[in-house]
Amino acid sequence: MTMKKDSNWKIMLNHWLFNFHKEVVKTGVIGKQLLTASRTNLLLKETYEELGRTLEEGAKNGELEWNTPKVKALLQTIQACKKDLAQIEQQVYKIKFSSSGPKCPQDISRQIPDYSSLRDEKKDEKNK
Repeated sequence: MTMKKDSNWKIMLNHWLFNFHKEVVKTGVIGKQLLTASRTNLLLKETYEELGRTLEEGAKNGELEWNTPKVKALLQTIQACKKDLAQIEQQVYKIKFSSSGPKCPQDISRQIPDYSSLRDEKKDEKNK
């Protein structure tokens, strides 16, 4: 009977360790995504500032044009940053709420054979 309890305890511990490892992996991947989002957000901010300075200069000079190559490039960068941030948000959401998580090992705790019955049989044979 104690062997079975020991086996159940080991299975529960393995299951807990597996879940803990899965959450640590998820947290690491989410952290990487957040760093990427932070860099992208900084680029977006700098691009908006540059666009503002460019438009301010154009307004001061009386040459406010939206079709200049510089303005087009800045607007393309803004669109790309927004698209990247939306993708990162979707990826983080999927990672947070997925049951398996990214690159998680397979849970084998339920596949560990229960040897307690064999041990009990051997004990019974020795006692006979």
